[in-house]
Parts: sequence; structure tokens; C-alpha cells
Amino acid sequence: MPRRFPPVHALSAFEAAARAGSFAEAANTLCITPSALSHRIRLLEDFVGERLFIRDGRAATLSPFGRSYLDVVCQALRVLTDFPLPHKTMPAQQRVKITVPPTFARYLLMPKLASFTEAHPEIVVEVFLSVPLYDLCLNESDLEVRFGAGKYPDMVTTKLFEEPAFAVASPAYLERIGGIATPADLGKATLLRSALEPWQPWFKEAGMDWPEPTNALRVDDLGLLLEAVRHGHGVALSRQHFAQQMIASGEVVQLFDIRLASPPHAYYIVYEQSPGLRPEVTLFIDWLMATYAGT
Repeated sequence: MPRRFPPVHALSAFEAAARAGSFAEAANTLCITPSALSHRIRLLEDFVGERLFIRDGRAATLSPFGRSYLDVVCQALRVLTDFPLPHKTMPAQQRVKITVPPTFARYLLMPKLASFTEAHPEIVVEVFLSVPLYDLCLNESDLEVRFGAGKYPDMVTTKLFEEPAFAVASPAYLERIGGIATPADLGKATLLRSALEPWQPWFKEAGMDWPEPTNALRVDDLGLLLEAVRHGHGVALSRQHFAQQMIASGEVVQLFDIRLASPPHAYYIVYEQSPGLRPEVTLFIDWLMATYAGT
């Protein structure tokens, strides 16, 4: 049977937490989030099959097993740390890990990210994807851009921007169903659904007392929702930043002049409260606000 080794990143998290006596302080030292550090500690506890800490609110006290295991871990880490590395002269590079929804990444972040990386070539940006409304976990990211209602308990939350929502369809689909001239004509259309863009607020803006659609295709990704419109699956709600290229090319058209000025969901910058953000993370947040706030 192959030997199993404990994960090194979990060992370093254990050593840092034991030294600091606080998960929050240890996370700050390791430049990760407290939830990421807790995940690493749990991973190590699962590996050894014992509790390493006795948790009491914010304090983290070593268990009897944890105290004895710490001596072994410190010795092993010291051997790794003290091993001579003659070619390691470069300092650790600054990194910012950000988690964003796929559509934001594709249509908003990537087209403008070069302005940050060119201004700060010393900072490496690592982009991860999340599913809005479902994957509400920072994991090991420094911050997230979330698309939602902005209610994230125990998180620092700042609204980045919101956009009006409006109805769109493809010309081929409109021709197939005989055209749509008024909002009431949507009764003969297939209304594509998404938890990210519910129809009822738009119905109310249009003066229509219609219930939320319960049938037809549902797509909980705004980019895929727009692709479904482009391929003629029906009518959906979209927003300017996402739809503008397809509108300009004639692949989709905006229906009516009705725009929902304050839709239920907007984009927010979200990160965990900590004793202090690393300077490169603060720089990236400032860039996000300057680039997108009030968009």
C-alpha cells in the first residue's frame, strides 16, 4: 500500500494557528482567509483522526493530542525550512486571488484587466469562477465579485454597480412567432427563466400583473442565458454590458423601451473581515471600484 502523507499546507496552517492562538491571526500571517485556514485544519484533523484544537469563540487552544503533534510538525517543518536552497534568491511574488461569476469574467473583467496588470506588473492575479446564488464560499480567494441581493452576513460587502434589465430576443425568433409589438404580446412568446433575472419585477415595471414563469428553459448563468436568446430559444432579460455586442451585430434586439432601473440583483465586492487586507488586495479592490463603480 502506498504511504499517505499529511498535506503540507495543512501542516503549516496548524503550526501558524498554534503559534498565534487565533485562526484569524494565523490566516492573516499566511495571507489566506480565516475560512480557508479552518478548512486546512479540518483537513489535517481528518487525516490524523484527532481533534487538534479546542475551539472557544475566537480563541483556539491546542488539545492534548495537538500539543504532542505540534512538536513533531515543527520539527518536520524546520527540516524543510532549513534545507539549503542556493538558487532561491527571488522574493515571494504578490498575488491576488479573486472569484467571479463566469459572465462577469468574460464580458467585464477580462476586457479591462490589462489596465491593472500593466500598472502593477509585480502582482499576479489569479481568477477563479463561481456560480452566483449557489456557490457562496470564498474558499481560498482573497475576495469575490458576487451577483446577488447583497446580503452576506459576516462579510464586508460593497456594491460595485447595477444595470437596468431589459427584454431581448433574436430577429429570427421574432419572425418565427409573428413579431412582438407590445409587452402583452409576450403572452405568445417563450419566456426564458433564470433565478438571476426574475421576470416579475420587470412585469411590474411594465404595468403587467403576471406571475413568474414556471415553464420553458431555465439557465442560471447570464452569459448562457443570452446565448439561449441568440439561438432562438425565446425571450429573456439581459443587461447592457452583456448584450451590447450582440445588439450592435444584430444577433439580438431589445424589445420595447422598458428598463427595470433597480433590478433585484447587482454586483458586489465581498471579502472576509480580517485584521488588515494585504496591500495588493487593497490595490485590486480600489481598481475594481475605480473601473466599474457607477458603470
